[in-house]
Amino acid sequence: MRKVLVLVALVVGSWWVGAAPAYAADVVLFEWVFNIDGTISDSLLGDPVPSGVNDAGFNYSTGIGTLTVSVSGAGSHVAGLFLDHEIDEGLNGFMNEFGAAVNLGSKPTGLSWEIDEPEYVFGNIYTNFTAGALDNSNGVPSGSPDDVSMALLWSFDLLPGQSATLTFAVSDIEPSDFYLSQTDPDSPYAIYMTGGLGVTGGPAGVPEPTSLIILAAGLAGLVAAGLRARSSRRRR
Repeated sequence: MRKVLVLVALVVGSWWVGAAPAYAADVVLFEWVFNIDGTISDSLLGDPVPSGVNDAGFNYSTGIGTLTVSVSGAGSHVAGLFLDHEIDEGLNGFMNEFGAAVNLGSKPTGLSWEIDEPEYVFGNIYTNFTAGALDNSNGVPSGSPDDVSMALLWSFDLLPGQSATLTFAVSDIEPSDFYLSQTDPDSPYAIYMTGGLGVTGGPAGVPEPTSLIILAAGLAGLVAAGLRARSSRRRR
């Protein structure tokens, strides 16, 4: 309802002042939401940024920059970010934009995504995100522009002693791998959302995979040497 009232004001304003002049893009972050292992933090509800989130490189006014989330503890985890940006809302509203998911072939394992109207009128992205189950679909493609929101959600397992660092980045520079985009064709302007996951540490006393390979090769060599010794004794 809040966004509908804003749109009415924009339409009335444009009727009085006429066409807008040439302009530079104005990007505003309307809402952010974190889902970290089922704990939801929503900016519109007045929730604080969760502990474990490093936001030193993120601008909450524009929604441009990088956020990192630290997660630890053995077992299954989910961690994700929902963002509702507005591009040039003060000049052409927020219902003329569309989204896209690009380079799906390079999407990392364990990462799900969704683009949709943020459930002010239709869509189910907020419900799916807070439930920890994005549906990998785009409800606001270029042929059906509207109000756009985007979300990325990681699902992953950690072993004892492991920790994960998740990265969520929003930029106006197009990435080369998998990303989500939000475009205002009347600006024209686009922003791009990407995510990354890194896992460090491991159980004490458990060799790394490379060490296991070396150990297996060494054992194989010892077995072969033993067989040769037995064969030599038999020939005597």
